[in-house]
Amino acid sequence: MSNKLNILLVDDHEVVQAGFKMLLSSYEQFDRIDTANSGEEAIQLYRKLQPDIVVMDISMPGIGGLEAIRKIVKTSPDAMILVYSIHDSAVYTERALQAGARGFINKNSAANCLAEAILSVSAGNIFLDKVQPTVNLSVRNEKENTNPSTPVELLSPKEFDVFCLLAKGLNGHEISANMCLGYKTIANYSTRIKNKLNANTTVELTHIALASGVLKV
Repeated sequence: MSNKLNILLVDDHEVVQAGFKMLLSSYEQFDRIDTANSGEEAIQLYRKLQPDIVVMDISMPGIGGLEAIRKIVKTSPDAMILVYSIHDSAVYTERALQAGARGFINKNSAANCLAEAILSVSAGNIFLDKVQPTVNLSVRNEKENTNPSTPVELLSPKEFDVFCLLAKGLNGHEISANMCLGYKTIANYSTRIKNKLNANTTVELTHIALASGVLKV
């Protein structure tokens, strides 16, 4: 690794991209800062550019940030990935760590927290900002949770992704288009999710999402 870090910044909002790129460019520790607009593009650019660290949003159209993390880490286990997200629930943080991320910070954190987190993760540390005091740091590598504290923890990674979209009110066809998966595949996931969570309707799924912190009022 060179003295200065090359960063891949992944976010589907151009204004957010531009703001964080400008912020990071002011630090002498960082060199090249490339950007991607989706999880799919992030995977392609990671293979092409081999950045020192990826700063990844997780709520994006397409496969989303969590699946992008899984795919990058599958082929590059030593990838340094920091999640920055509007979500501040421990559920998302633990899912990100399970997927292979090395850190998680909230977009509402102080601006200098992002640079601090990047430097910490690039040094081999796990970095979490102060909004997540109850995160279980032992959850890594998509291991099955045999003693879940919430029903949502029963869901597989892909089921969790579908569950989040169902809870937001998207229907099967919308989720199919969003995740680039067939409608029947989404229908099968939906059935399994409802069975695991003992829910009969999407309204019940939304209540579970609110109770577990996946959604906020």
